[in-house]
Amino acid sequence: MTANVSMQIKHGASEKWYRQFWPWFLIVLPGTVVIASIITLVIAIIHSDNLVRDDYYKDGLAINRYLEQDAFASQMQLSAGGQLAGDNIKITLNGTALSEYSHLLLQWQHPTSEELDFQTVLINDGENHYSAQLTQSVTGRWYLTLASFNNNEASDWRLKTEFDTDHTQQFVMDDQANNQGAQTP
Repeated sequence: MTANVSMQIKHGASEKWYRQFWPWFLIVLPGTVVIASIITLVIAIIHSDNLVRDDYYKDGLAINRYLEQDAFASQMQLSAGGQLAGDNIKITLNGTALSEYSHLLLQWQHPTSEELDFQTVLINDGENHYSAQLTQSVTGRWYLTLASFNNNEASDWRLKTEFDTDHTQQFVMDDQANNQGAQTP
């Protein structure tokens, strides 16, 4: 019997390493971690977080300009009421010492995806009524910023609000919305 046992031990010891279980077990564990790390890196590179801005310092320097625009809108007692009807938007601008603007610029900012952001130029229909046809579908929640549209000059004022098309098709923009609504520049 001892001869049989010693033959089995010698036979097991003479097997090549790649036919054994334990070397493969010890290779597969770290190999799995390396493959998972590479997959995680590829996902991180392809789906990078666009909510973080690269030019945050520049945005920080511009905050005073945004605050001046908000204060000027408050001094003029500006307000705007808007209505979305299908792919058409209509806005009525109200305020004291209000100039007749030929165009207004409405910026649509999506809360989570910068790729969905776009701008709409509204044309004056008379008596501070402005309208435009939207170039893309808007559903869900949006941050809206309304300003006068001049080709080479920055706007003196801006109005901001949050707008959720799932709940209503109308919105109001005034200095209260500036203070309580979205605080993104």
